[in-house]
Amino acid sequence: MTNQSICALATKAGGAIAIIRVSGDDSIAITDQIFQGRKSLTEVKANSVHYGNIIDKEGNTIDDVLISVFHAPHSYTGENSIEINCHGSIYIVKNIIQALIEKGCRQAGPGEYTQRAYLNGKMDLSQAEAVADLIAATNKATHKLALSQLKGHFSSELSTLREQLLKLTSLLELELDFSDHEELEFADRSELQALAEKIDKRITTLAHSFETGRALKNGIPVAIIGKTNVGKSTLLNQLLHEEKAIVSDIDGTTRDVIEDTIDIHGVNFRFIDTAGIRQTEDKVEQIGIKRAYQKLEEATIVLWILDNQPSKEEVLDIQNRSKEKQVIILSNKMDIKPQSSYNFYDFRPFAELQISAKEGIGITELEQKLYEASDIPEIDEDSIIVTSARHYEALIRAKESIERVIEGMKMSLSGDLLAEDLRICLQELADITGGQITTHEVLGNIFKHFCVGK
Repeated sequence: MTNQSICALATKAGGAIAIIRVSGDDSIAITDQIFQGRKSLTEVKANSVHYGNIIDKEGNTIDDVLISVFHAPHSYTGENSIEINCHGSIYIVKNIIQALIEKGCRQAGPGEYTQRAYLNGKMDLSQAEAVADLIAATNKATHKLALSQLKGHFSSELSTLREQLLKLTSLLELELDFSDHEELEFADRSELQALAEKIDKRITTLAHSFETGRALKNGIPVAIIGKTNVGKSTLLNQLLHEEKAIVSDIDGTTRDVIEDTIDIHGVNFRFIDTAGIRQTEDKVEQIGIKRAYQKLEEATIVLWILDNQPSKEEVLDIQNRSKEKQVIILSNKMDIKPQSSYNFYDFRPFAELQISAKEGIGITELEQKLYEASDIPEIDEDSIIVTSARHYEALIRAKESIERVIEGMKMSLSGDLLAEDLRICLQELADITGGQITTHEVLGNIFKHFCVGK
């Protein structure tokens, strides 16, 4: 990255109002060259807003604008920054950006503003990643998690763990400095082991939260299964409030997997309508049934729809395929089969509900049961739940290192061996917040998924 000033549209193209961001040492001076107002932008106070015109190289007015001026380091990027509020015309935006580029700016890359904020110490790497999560948030839960991470709650937790690890490391390394005096022991091994086990427990808790975080971020997978023509596609359409799947009285209409996501009580659920399970000679339908079983294995929650009594073999088959999953059995078509009650032998599902997918009866109760079955903890802005695969992998490596320390203490290994594993653990935790990251490859991989303008 160079220190050249950058510019980009920070809002959606074609709206009523557009905001163009400019950042860099020369951003104020460059913008001043195309701005006509009561004062030069180089003379105005920081954190102030100014009305005027943006002109092209011939002196023609492109648009009348409001310009916000920020001085380093008190800006999003930590650099001198300008925000140009103009009308949202694509033509106007294109010409303003062109005028800026002609005066020395370049077009910003994806995530370059946030990357500069990180490099200038305005936020750590986990907070920078939270910016992308906040933009991508699609429900209340993911919004709160992103806000929590952006506010530094996760970073603070990691900082506490690192301080505890540094205490362990410093005591062990102090012993190494006085290794000639075997009678000296600065670190009580029992206290050190207790502290290491406490750290291990907290790292484990954070790592285990990734399962919840991933579900919240990607949507909790819910497989809708059952025989042909029992109402799976009708139920999917009812839950989505749109005609997503083809509904027909003909058996085997759904031959492939259909997926879509909806928000229930602030949590995303990813519903998967599968091919009807039956014996068939149709090779295409057989592929669909095979995929249905695959999706059942991937699901966290299973909606098993019935419209008549299942055989014991069917119950055992679903039971075996749904181990460690929450199964909700839905007796469908209650509008034409009131109060249907079936025998499920020894199978104890999470819930049994009477519904009519066609008439929408029982859907509200089903949505409540789905939320309960998801077992998502109450989320607020102070919650610390890992949502990034990069963070999870670093925590797993940190956990392996601290567990080697614990085993080493039990085996009375020398302090130098223990200290080496402690340093590895420290490095893994530091990598999450970017404390030791220097490679452009790692940074590029993180920021390439950002939108241009952020």
